[in-house]
Amino acid sequence: MSDPYETTEQHLERLLRRALNSFDLPDCTVERLGTALAHSSSLHSSHHSSVLHRETYRHTYLLADGSALTLWELVHGGARDATDPRSRTRPGPQHHELYDDEADAHVAAARLAGSFSDMPAFGDDAPQADLEIHTVLMAAPPAPLPRMYAPDNSADHARRVLRRAENGDVPGEETARLLRAAFAHHITQIFGRQCRVDGRDAGFTLYEHAFLLLDGSETSLWEVEHTATPDGRHMCEVYGDEQAAREAMESRTRIC
Repeated sequence: MSDPYETTEQHLERLLRRALNSFDLPDCTVERLGTALAHSSSLHSSHHSSVLHRETYRHTYLLADGSALTLWELVHGGARDATDPRSRTRPGPQHHELYDDEADAHVAAARLAGSFSDMPAFGDDAPQADLEIHTVLMAAPPAPLPRMYAPDNSADHARRVLRRAENGDVPGEETARLLRAAFAHHITQIFGRQCRVDGRDAGFTLYEHAFLLLDGSETSLWEVEHTATPDGRHMCEVYGDEQAAREAMESRTRIC
């Protein structure tokens, strides 16, 4: 993964240049990385299946002020076709994503390995496919596990969740102002399923981002990630309550 003849500056430049979401890194993180003096990279986790290859790398940088900063790189792509002899020598396309929050990297990895690729799909010939999709999307979730809040730059995490939302009815300034007082958060995957929408595969994942505020109260953002888009690309939507998020998923099965 690392080139022994590559300087830290060159390594960081290459990492940022190839990442699809490098623009989403907080400005303060990028500024601190500009003072990096040395780095170390290691494989953190991996997942390989018949449809997906995914690896997560940990890149740790020693900064000029003596502190350390870690970036989490998610590398993923489709598995090679064992029946195609060309695939043994020519690797398939790989995509790179960067996160400065390990929890965000775990969420992204779960989206790829646990929800979109490994979940069973509804068949085209199911006589009540539309009804089944609606039932699954709107079903009540199982009883949640106790939350384990982690104080980890949670206000900035909330800001990034809201910023990447593409839906027009994303929670507004009042919610954003409330979440500036968040000092801990917990991410739970509530739902994940791949199904057939308009004759093609589409993946849906629902996450709850729960925040603990300075006054001891709690609030949540509900994030829907899906590929039920006209061109099949990944899309993120964020809602202020679970019902609205589930209704959005259900509506996506009808309009595409």
